[in-house]
Amino acid sequence: MQTIAPLWLWATFGGIVLVSLFIDFVVLKKQGSHDIGVKEALNWSLVWIGLSFLFNGLFWWAVKDSTGSSEIANTKSLEFLTGYLIEKSLAVDNIFVFLMIFTYFAVPTHFQKRVLMIGIIGAIVLRTIMILVGGWLLAEFHWILYVFGAFLILTGVKMWWAAGKEPDLNDNPALKLLRRVLPVSQHYDGEKFWTVENGKKIATPLFMVICLIALTDVIFAVDSIPAIFAITSDPFIVLTSNVFAILGLRAMYFLLAAVANKFHLLNYGLAVILVFIGTKMCLIDVYKIPVLFSLGVVVGILALTMLLSVRTAKPERLES
Repeated sequence: MQTIAPLWLWATFGGIVLVSLFIDFVVLKKQGSHDIGVKEALNWSLVWIGLSFLFNGLFWWAVKDSTGSSEIANTKSLEFLTGYLIEKSLAVDNIFVFLMIFTYFAVPTHFQKRVLMIGIIGAIVLRTIMILVGGWLLAEFHWILYVFGAFLILTGVKMWWAAGKEPDLNDNPALKLLRRVLPVSQHYDGEKFWTVENGKKIATPLFMVICLIALTDVIFAVDSIPAIFAITSDPFIVLTSNVFAILGLRAMYFLLAAVANKFHLLNYGLAVILVFIGTKMCLIDVYKIPVLFSLGVVVGILALTMLLSVRTAKPERLES
């Protein structure tokens, strides 16, 4: 696997991630369990987005400095931005599933923050492994590009047909398996994952939620990682764009949870994006679609879908 990023940029990226996690787990932990409002979620979302763009600027400078070419630097920074937007947009669908899981298990809002923070750690570790394995497979077996492309097209078609339908966790095979293997308490015990009932140590519903969140993220990673590999073969760009999108997932969840009903058509847009990226991957040996064009398509589809969602959203009823 080859990357254009110099070693010091890898180290800088690792340092940024560690500092970000420190802020999440140490500084914010002092706040304790509390409800996160729209304003706080919006402010943190802007912080994470701003940090991602700053890193992309640093990446552009590093590539230009090492290659001496502004054109190459422009192309690579566009690849990062496109990958970031793809991961960020697919994360929206991920967030709606998180919302369904939290609702099903009636997770108190002040407990959701910790679950998401732990989920982010798991997502970073699992996706790093998947990206390294995926990068190695693509480097060794070029034909896997077509497998990934066909998979994305199929996933996009399935997402289109499933859009608008209410998912049901009662029939979820993973949940049925967890309940069969683990004895689970009917009640929460604060933010604990384990509790003691009748002298036996059993899992709390919060532990079940963590397991389902982790499984959901793996499933979504199977979609998003090949989609970014369709934009670039550089594992550094795939990894960094993925991780920066994940770092803002917690704030993004609380922001979108408040306005979820306003983006009811978003899944249709995500389905079209997956089909487009899958087609791009399948055509890579016939015609390489420019990165700037791909970026324009992704942004255009997202903007159009969100605009149509807002215009056709059902007005909320005022409680008397």
